[in-house]
Amino acid sequence: QTQLLGVFIAAASNFLISVSLNIQKCAHLRLVCQGEQKPYYMSKLWWCGITLLGLGEVGNFTAYGFAPITLVAPLGCVSVVGSAFISVFFLKKTMRTADILGGTLTITGIYLLVTFTPSGPQELTARQVQIYLVSWPFLVYSTLQIIIFCILLYFYKRKAVKHIVVLLMMVALLASLTVIAVKAVSSMIALSVRGKMQLTYSVFYIMSVLMATSCAFQIKFLNQATHLYEATAVVPINFVFFTTSAIISGVIFYQEFQNAALLSVFMFLFGCLLSFLGVFIIARNKKEEHLQIPFIDCGHIPGQKLTGKIQPDSQSSCYGTLNKEDDSVKRQS
Repeated sequence: QTQLLGVFIAAASNFLISVSLNIQKCAHLRLVCQGEQKPYYMSKLWWCGITLLGLGEVGNFTAYGFAPITLVAPLGCVSVVGSAFISVFFLKKTMRTADILGGTLTITGIYLLVTFTPSGPQELTARQVQIYLVSWPFLVYSTLQIIIFCILLYFYKRKAVKHIVVLLMMVALLASLTVIAVKAVSSMIALSVRGKMQLTYSVFYIMSVLMATSCAFQIKFLNQATHLYEATAVVPINFVFFTTSAIISGVIFYQEFQNAALLSVFMFLFGCLLSFLGVFIIARNKKEEHLQIPFIDCGHIPGQKLTGKIQPDSQSSCYGTLNKEDDSVKRQS
């Protein structure tokens, strides 16, 4: 029951995140059409989106205290699927066949993940976290992570290699530390709320610092990737790298697949594969929006030889009228 609660919280939180992103996008588009441009943070609609985003992130943090990392991390695909469907209502986008197919595959993958994820320990105490921190599998894993990260950082800094794989690989390596720390902190807070005080242990504050630090650098490299590459490439690759890194961290640090049946492991990995494939299908061929001023496609208009478009005046909140044919040809050329 505790694990199912974590699943519900994670799924609901990621759905809230997808709603919040579409609300923020809608707020930006509304501001573009206004005559007097005002900062986006003056928009009530934008603040509504930010509030939902904050609630979603808090919910994700809470979910790690009730469910294994190997289950919570892959549920991030809910935000990708939710965003694809919610944008039809908020942003008036067209529902594509790829969205339906990708959503079906992702939902099937989620079902397999929830069904075949092995149950982890019901309570994660501060003493258990301390034991996990000095276990030899984690020490070997963390050493390899540091070596790989340093190599990638060398190419990033010294050789100016800013390939999307390099950037998102560094994000994933940092994310593995983030999810380990988040689960530890969230679990210790949850136990403390129930009456089993864990906040007096120094490991709680060590993990809190690790969580904040790794998250900050993770955002730095992720922002660099989104600045250099389109979101249609960043979102699926980052999801695959992050989820894979988080699962490996959960398996090694928290030993979440210890004594798991071979069938459960296979079906869990198959569910991950379906989720990855669904996210890639949804993001595939999705065009980026580069226009700063939206337009209305008028289609065929009697008396016009061209397919005209009504374009709003950048200095006015009203839509203009069609120009004459000569002017329209000049503007389009």
